Amino acid sequence: MAEIADTNTPEIEEGGNFIEEFGCDVFGINTMSEYLPKPVFKKLRETMETGKALDSSISDDVAHAMKTWAMERGATHYTHWFMPLTGATAEKHDSFLETCANGNVIARFSGKNLIMGEPDASSFPSGGLRSTAEARGYTAWDPSSPAFIKRANGVATLYIPTAFCSYTGEVLDKKTPLLRSMQVLSAQAKRLLKCFDKDFEGGAKVTLGAEQEYFLIDRRFYVQRPDLMQTGRTLFGAPPQRHQQLEDHYFGAIKPRILAFMADLDRELWRLGIPAKTRHNEVAPAQFEVAPIFEEVNLAVDHNMLIMDALKRIAEKHNFACLLHEKPFAGVNGSGKHNNWSISVGDINLLNPGNDPHQNAIFLTSLCAVIQAVDKHADLLRSAIAGAGNDHRLGANEAPPAIISMYLGEQLADIVEQIEKGQAKTSKHGKTIKIGADILPELPCDATDRNRTSPFAFTGNKFEFRAAGSSQSCASPNIVLNTAVAEAFDEIATALENLPKNADFHAELQKMLSSIIKKHKKIIFNGNNYGDEWKKEAAKRGLPNLRTTPEAIKPLTEAKNIALFEKYGVFNRAEMLSRHEIFLEEYERKIGIEAGLSLKLARTHIIPAVAAYLKELGGALETEKMLGGTKKSKAAAYAAKISARLNSLIEISDNLETQIKKAEKLPKIIETMAELRKVADEVEGEVSNELWTLPKYCEMLFVY
Repeated sequence: MAEIADTNTPEIEEGGNFIEEFGCDVFGINTMSEYLPKPVFKKLRETMETGKALDSSISDDVAHAMKTWAMERGATHYTHWFMPLTGATAEKHDSFLETCANGNVIARFSGKNLIMGEPDASSFPSGGLRSTAEARGYTAWDPSSPAFIKRANGVATLYIPTAFCSYTGEVLDKKTPLLRSMQVLSAQAKRLLKCFDKDFEGGAKVTLGAEQEYFLIDRRFYVQRPDLMQTGRTLFGAPPQRHQQLEDHYFGAIKPRILAFMADLDRELWRLGIPAKTRHNEVAPAQFEVAPIFEEVNLAVDHNMLIMDALKRIAEKHNFACLLHEKPFAGVNGSGKHNNWSISVGDINLLNPGNDPHQNAIFLTSLCAVIQAVDKHADLLRSAIAGAGNDHRLGANEAPPAIISMYLGEQLADIVEQIEKGQAKTSKHGKTIKIGADILPELPCDATDRNRTSPFAFTGNKFEFRAAGSSQSCASPNIVLNTAVAEAFDEIATALENLPKNADFHAELQKMLSSIIKKHKKIIFNGNNYGDEWKKEAAKRGLPNLRTTPEAIKPLTEAKNIALFEKYGVFNRAEMLSRHEIFLEEYERKIGIEAGLSLKLARTHIIPAVAAYLKELGGALETEKMLGGTKKSKAAAYAAKISARLNSLIEISDNLETQIKKAEKLPKIIETMAELRKVADEVEGEVSNELWTLPKYCEMLFVY
């Protein structure tokens, strides 16, 4: 089979002046103050910090400064970088070069070039919003996310984060609705705090910390697996005898070759101003994680897209392939993207319980608002993390199920129960852990444990939405979270604002929170989300269990959900319906590609390998016969077993081909693909490596 890959990789070059290098390729605040005139810098910074509209009179100055800085750093081109509804990013490069009347050339970058670009809107998914004959679309500069220099193979390009919309104004990207949702959540959070006599200048800040899981395999194996190259996952392949059962990979010592890659990755991310903080081995062999420090959510989403891009590019430099699919290998853990979400206004983190959370009225009100939002819009949260890849991961014994529920932990669950009954009077405080060895210090113990089986868990001063897939943009779940929580804040603030002047504020608040808990406590579950008993319990509670992508995205078409987004100006009806159409079409196309490739691999790799093996067995049987063997020998029985499996492979392949040609319903095609894989994976263990042309899991999952 395949040779062991060349493991020569660049030496690890960490340390040095990495603090000074942080953000050196970003046109951030410090760089702006250096390159912009003071009045211009002041106006731009005000736009960035308050969200006020940009003063168009400064655009030429900003563009000139940005161009000067970029050219000093080696850039000759710029691009408006945006996030269409493909799930990836898009870019079109233009040079700074312009011609003069005398035939000479100059470098120029105008305010108009900075503020607006014009890609072909009809060439991106629009869900019917744009036809081929209606091609005009616009990109619009997002000043809240700084421009940066991206380097690839020695080529430096200025990247300008932008929103993307159609000629008629419909949003065709993920950034625009995210910014809209941030704006509405900010407004409603400030309203809510005003009810508690807290008034702040500026808006609320939604923060995100996106932990990114990924696999690394040797690139030589990757290029021998058409399924990995074209779909991101193995369509065939049996788990090796040893994979993650010994639980020795998670947080294990990082191998030098992997560490060299991680060091290179960190260095690039730091230069881009991405605060990469943590790196470690994950649960499955060849699986790893990188996690940044929390940032404002719009910037964090941009940075996560850059992290995914950097993972793939830097992997190639180290003779790896980076796999971001949610389930690249059957039978071992898949990869997620833990979406750690929180909200602050001024110096108040609305999700920080403080020392005595039962006394913290703002925290408890915010907590109840999130409980209401998640219960009321669990279907939309599930829609936000739907996808063909995540269908393989959710509920697969290493990821939360498709049922959305909340984990609060012992302390908060106790307080919530007290609120429901009347009023919270006590809190279960954290304790210390005595380890038992005198030399070791006592450890402070958190008041609540962690529950890694929960899709939506409270983890101290934030909520961790663990169900997001590793290849997905964080924009979608945060759009839903922001909007759903904004609605809850709005309803609570409206009720508090309308209280009679002589009302007992805290008594009325207590009644309101008690009512919210009674109505929405069914979403709270602190047990094992992986167990079958939870599925039965969730069904009793009436929680939605949307197991596949077509089921999960159906809520995008429902009137109540369209009304939610229309009310707060995040999406209009046409934009919502277009997303349902786009995501369903994407799902169908991905399954179609996988089905066609499964058929091709079966006929060009697996069936020929089994046939060749059967031929070898036939030769062995002829030899046995010459030596006096009988037809009833064990060798003959074994050959008959292999022959039966070969016939099964041929029969199921023919069946799959017929279903593809007849465009059978996808569940039936998926079922037939699973049947084909089952037989192929069983026979893989029988055929020698010399005949089996697809690299096996035992080769790919162990990196040396």
